[in-house]
Amino acid sequence: MNDFLQNGITAEEGWTEYRRGDRAVIVAKNAGFCFGVGRATKAVEAAIADRAPGERIFTLGQLIHNETYTCRLKDAGVEVTSAEDLPVLCAEASGQAPVRVYVRAHGMTEETEALLADCAARNPFFSGIDCTCFFVKKIHDICREQSLLNERSIRETGRPDRVLLVLGTADHPEVVGFLSRFKGEKHVFSNAGELEALLTPETVEKWADMSVIMVAQTTQKTDEYEKSKKILKLLLTNSYIFDTICNVTEFRQKEAALLARKCDIIIVIGGRHSSNSAKLYSICKSICADTVWVERADELPNTIPSSCRKAGIVAGASTPRDIIEEVANKMSEQVLNENFAEMLEESLKTIKTGDTLVGTVTAINDGEIQLDLGTKVTGVIKKDQITDDPAAKLNEMFKIGDEVEAFVIRVSDVEGFAELSKKRVDSDKNWKTIEAAYENHENLEGKIISVNKGGVVALVLDNQVFIPAAHSGVPRDGDLSALVGQTVTLRILEIEGKKAKGSIRLVQRDERRAREKEFWDTIEEGKIYTGTVKSMTSYGAFVDLGGVDGMVHCSELSWKHIKNPAEVVAIGDEITVFVKSFNIEKKRISLGYKTEATNPWYIFTHQYAVGDVASVKIVSLVPFGAFAAIVDGVDGLIHISQIADHKIGKPADVLEIGQVVDAKIIDIDSENQKVSLSIRALLEEAKAAEEAAPAELAEAAEEIVYSDEN
Repeated sequence: MNDFLQNGITAEEGWTEYRRGDRAVIVAKNAGFCFGVGRATKAVEAAIADRAPGERIFTLGQLIHNETYTCRLKDAGVEVTSAEDLPVLCAEASGQAPVRVYVRAHGMTEETEALLADCAARNPFFSGIDCTCFFVKKIHDICREQSLLNERSIRETGRPDRVLLVLGTADHPEVVGFLSRFKGEKHVFSNAGELEALLTPETVEKWADMSVIMVAQTTQKTDEYEKSKKILKLLLTNSYIFDTICNVTEFRQKEAALLARKCDIIIVIGGRHSSNSAKLYSICKSICADTVWVERADELPNTIPSSCRKAGIVAGASTPRDIIEEVANKMSEQVLNENFAEMLEESLKTIKTGDTLVGTVTAINDGEIQLDLGTKVTGVIKKDQITDDPAAKLNEMFKIGDEVEAFVIRVSDVEGFAELSKKRVDSDKNWKTIEAAYENHENLEGKIISVNKGGVVALVLDNQVFIPAAHSGVPRDGDLSALVGQTVTLRILEIEGKKAKGSIRLVQRDERRAREKEFWDTIEEGKIYTGTVKSMTSYGAFVDLGGVDGMVHCSELSWKHIKNPAEVVAIGDEITVFVKSFNIEKKRISLGYKTEATNPWYIFTHQYAVGDVASVKIVSLVPFGAFAAIVDGVDGLIHISQIADHKIGKPADVLEIGQVVDAKIIDIDSENQKVSLSIRALLEEAKAAEEAAPAELAEAAEEIVYSDEN
């Protein structure tokens, strides 16, 4: 290391810093071997050091995912073997040529573990040394225990009661080992999006009565793990989630993200087949555009831009310390050991079409801005290469001295200017935002600008995103053109090159699930909802309560007997209902529609009393009388003796169905909800009034004569 470098530890993060002035190379605290990998490599290196003459040393698969280290082991006489070769090695092992097999930190399958133990038991000159990481062994124990519980359920009930879900890479040795220890239904998903796709309504219903177990590969992204946990807990309350991500992995990823925010360039060191190195690169790249992934120091870029003030170094769990030091040395030489000649050369650099550079605003007018590019040409950005808003004012958007990043469209050394585009850079930056949203399964907003073959096109952050018809949220054979001009929320489904596909339907599904969760969290018996009649069957009507359906049985639709719900409601009707009962597990809601206020008997007793006269409609004739409707749902009986003021043979002699007559209410039996009516009472009252009329007239005449005489 050059003598001007200062080696220090920052108090907050524990990073190692090599600094000169305002420039620094920072090495992450958790860079390199984790505890499990370090334990495995130390064991093999110790075996090399004390190897007996003729002894053969093997690793079961590559000890770590680092080609440089693997080559070192090979040069030291350590060979890589597989589970299939163990019986052969066991047969070859002897006193003159003993065999030692080391199991890597990733662990092995249950079958391989049994085979290794069997070989060691059969031949004293064959030994197997298990260097499986303690975190991995913990997951083995979880899977084995859950498998035993599953087998017990099969013996006792005839069916399994557990399902295993693994967040990880299906063919990774760690994950293969987990799966081998669980007998039963099991699934592997690599991110939260795949878990959502797995948890279809059919699958959720199938697993509703089972225990759903979730574990994670030790090197998974912690944010992806947290998203998966939320999804699983939301859809399956019977899930059991084990926190199996190695805490060193979590610290390493958080540290990498923090370092990426502070530095101009990040170097990720790790093997190309290393899962944790790949995740470190993904995390850093999403934050710092200048992120480089190398396995060795000779893969580093030959030059680092002079604008780089801070360079960060992170390394995967399979990276030896000496490789990290080599990279740190080379980066320090490039970042810290600058000289005036190099800076002068940088300042006199030429620019060419396609470059992206930063310039300082020197002039502003209505149609363009001019930039000092630090070269012999002046940068010019016309208004249409800055914004699409014709009303925008450049002097309000920029001021002299502002730094602006732009893309070089054309260079003219003769005219002494370079035509630039800010929109192009903004588009590229926005594309990175789209890529980050895709990686993190985040939603974006866009405006539908056209209908395309098979879907629609949305403008998202100045980039076009294609939305297939199946993901547009429009029903099959619906009018896609109705979306044009609308601002929509979407999620990126797929990115290929500079093309992206999106989905409105997935966002709508998540919103629907959120509404459903809120609904089920707040539902209670007696709660009143306003819903829309969605469909009908012979036994009732289904009402949409806002994304969740409830059913009103025919008996709850009307106080009178109905044969079909269509007698009361129609599809599309908006009705007010209340919750009678519900079952959250089965997602069933029983609704009521009829209320005491709509009870025909309640309406009748609040309108009429004994002695009142009502206009009634004859609805049926029987030998002993006639039934008449007083209000809808309440009929009264006019006994044959109460139909006329004289004896009749049968009711039909006087009345007919559909006839409207006046009748007096002579009795109300509230207990049995029966009403007695009488036409005869009104007839007799009318006759009595008629007979009383002459006497009243005579009396009135006498009063008149008496008055005249006086």
